[in-house]
Order: sequence, then structure tokens, then C-alpha cells
Amino acid sequence: SGLIGRSWAMVFAAGGFKVKLYDVAQQQLTTALENIRKQMKEMEKSGDLKGTLSAEQQLALISVCTDLKAAVEGATFIQECTPENLELKKKLFGQLDLIVGNNVILSSSTSCLLPSKLFTGLKHVKQCIVSHPVNPPYFVPLVEIVPHQETDPSITERTYALMKKIGQSPVKLNREIEGFVLNRLQYAVISEAWRLVGEGVISPTDLDLVMSDGLGMRYAFIGPLETMHLNAEGMCNYCERYAEGMRLVLNTFGPIPDFSGETVQKVNQALSEKVPAVPKALEARRKWRDECLTGLAKLKTQMKSN
Repeated sequence: SGLIGRSWAMVFAAGGFKVKLYDVAQQQLTTALENIRKQMKEMEKSGDLKGTLSAEQQLALISVCTDLKAAVEGATFIQECTPENLELKKKLFGQLDLIVGNNVILSSSTSCLLPSKLFTGLKHVKQCIVSHPVNPPYFVPLVEIVPHQETDPSITERTYALMKKIGQSPVKLNREIEGFVLNRLQYAVISEAWRLVGEGVISPTDLDLVMSDGLGMRYAFIGPLETMHLNAEGMCNYCERYAEGMRLVLNTFGPIPDFSGETVQKVNQALSEKVPAVPKALEARRKWRDECLTGLAKLKTQMKSN
């Protein structure tokens, strides 16, 4: 019932599904419901609430439970959202394995744990899959669907169809790989950004601007491969014209940073001047971020319909 779990609950309720939020701590569940109610009411007021149901109708679909068996009774899809800890997740899936039937989908929100390691040894291993959201899933629709060698193909297809039905943008990986796809791309950007700041090529503030007012504006609508395709007379022409230059630049990339030392302090100082690392300031900035993502989602929908 943390941030990811709450957001998932809102996504499923917006799609008209009954949702049970599970946590061992009742207070955590109470806080989660209060937070969900506040968000839904604010979005309804601003016209940004997802789905065709009212906020009250969606809230009526969400209940809470501190008993795991009762929480999953009658469920067709279970989305795990515990912290990114292999042993913790394996323990929970081990408990679920003892109480679920043969038709329920067991899905994990893990961002980088390989499903083959996460689900190993389970009786219902064929029903297990990773559905990795982008944080927060209510505002960013992409979901990486990652099966493993023992996942039944029908589970992959059912999960994909469900994500489409609730308004998400699922992508299917053909096989598991460390970091999946989104984080591999993200870490590549972060790694080079860290080197550029650490070597004094650019300030942290300007580095972020390169993405938000440069690459990010294009990538909000088209990906890197289509960008290449459009920046020349098709992909083949792009590779003919720019492959050598790309290789020259790529050969100058350094080793993987250790993300410590002086660069941490430099980046932290720059970011803290903009957004102080205190709960109130961070929460206000996250709220602004979510409002921006909502506006962007509206624009993307509008542009697709044109």
C-alpha cells in the first residue's frame, strides 16, 4: 500500500475493477486510502480523473485488508508492490503460492529483479510474470511485461490485454534481461550524465535542461529509433550518414561511474538549491511533476486524435 501500490489501485479502479489493497499495517492502509481519496477528489475537480466513473464510484471499488488470504480471495490478478528486495518478494510470493488457485495471474512490480530468480521454486510458477510500471503508474502509462522461460504464454497475453483495458501502454519483452528495457535506457543516460557533470563539462542544472528542453521533448512523442528515421531520409540513410560519427563519440565514453564522492556533492548541491531535500519541498515538486505529466498525457491524447 505504498506509493506504487496506491497508484496501481487508482489505475485499476479507474478501469472499473474491484481492488483490495493489502498491508500488514492497518495504519498504512488507512493512510493509503486517505491519500487516494485526496488525489481522486483533486483530479475530479481539475477534470483530470481517469476513467468514466466518478471519484466516489472509483473509491467504492477500493477496499483494504490486513489478512493476505482474505485479500486475494476471488482475485484474478495480483500485483505485488513490496520494496525492491529479492528475499522479501520471494517470501510474499511463497505465501501466495500456497493460497491461490490455478487461474490467477501473479504479477510483480519489480524494476530490475529477474523473474526467473524471483519466481523460482513456486508451484504456480507458470502463472507468474513481471508487470513493471513507471513511477507513478497513474500518470505514466508504460508497463513492461516480462515473462520468464516457464511463464505460460496465455499469462503474458492476458496480462497484456488487461493493461490495455485499464488504459496503460504495455510492451512485451521477448525474454528477461537485467534492468529490463526502460532502466537499461535510463541508466545509460544517467551514466553519461554523471560523467559529463563529474568531468566539469556541464553543470547539473544545464544537464537536466538538455533533457527537459531538448531530447525529452522529442522523446515524449517519438522514440530514439523513429527520431533517427526522421532525422534523415529513413533509417538506412541515417546510418550511412551518421554511423561513423556516432562510433567516434561512443568510443570516448568512460567506465561505469561509482556514483560517489565529489560528484554526488556537486549534484546534490545544485538540486537542493532548486528543490530542498526536505519532505515538504519534495512533495510539492512531485505534485507539480504529476500535474505536468497529466497535462502531457492530455496533449498526447489530443495529438493522436488529430
